[in-house]
Parts: sequence; structure tokens; C-alpha cells
Amino acid sequence: MVTSVSENTELAVPLKNLIAMLIAVAAGTGGYFTAIERIGSLENTVQMMDMDVKQNTHFRILWPRGELGSLPADSRQDLLLDSIDNQISRLEERMERVDDLQVRLKLVEQRLGQ
Repeated sequence: MVTSVSENTELAVPLKNLIAMLIAVAAGTGGYFTAIERIGSLENTVQMMDMDVKQNTHFRILWPRGELGSLPADSRQDLLLDSIDNQISRLEERMERVDDLQVRLKLVEQRLGQ
């Protein structure tokens, strides 16, 4: 027996099976769109993280070179270091003068002692 299928062919499906098929299609469609939305969200998160990594790399390279500016604390430290460097230079000059005076004093003592 050959059955022909046309637009007038009738198909009898129990109502509970039809409802179950509709629920399955709705659940599948909902699951698909939920998965697509989650993938989109994750792609967005990855792009933002990639941008953060690039900015961090840019900062990591340029900050030590001083190309991105400096903190006020860095400027203050630089001033303090310059001040300490000047004090050390003055102390070294004084030490040289003291050494020179000691040599002269020994020469005077030797002349007086003879």
C-alpha cells in the first residue's frame, strides 16, 4: 500500500504528544538563545581583559622610563636625593680641608720641634 502525501493529507497526533513536542521545541530554542547570549557575554569579557592587558603592558613599559609622568612622592624623593647629594659634596670638601690642615699642622709641629 503506497501512501501519497499532499496538502490534503491528514495526520492524527495525540494532543499530549503535540504539547510535548511544542515544549521540547520551546526548551531547545530557549537553550540555544541562552547559549548564544552567554557566548557573546564571554567574548565581551575577553575583549575587555585583552584591552586591560594591552594597557598594562603599555604602562609597564612607559612608566619606568618616566614617559607617563611621575608621582608627587617621586618628585619629592628626587629633591631629597639632590639635597643629600649636595650635603655629601660639602662634607667631602670639608674632609679635604681638614686633611690639608692636618698636613700643615704636622709641618708646623716638625718645624717647631726642631
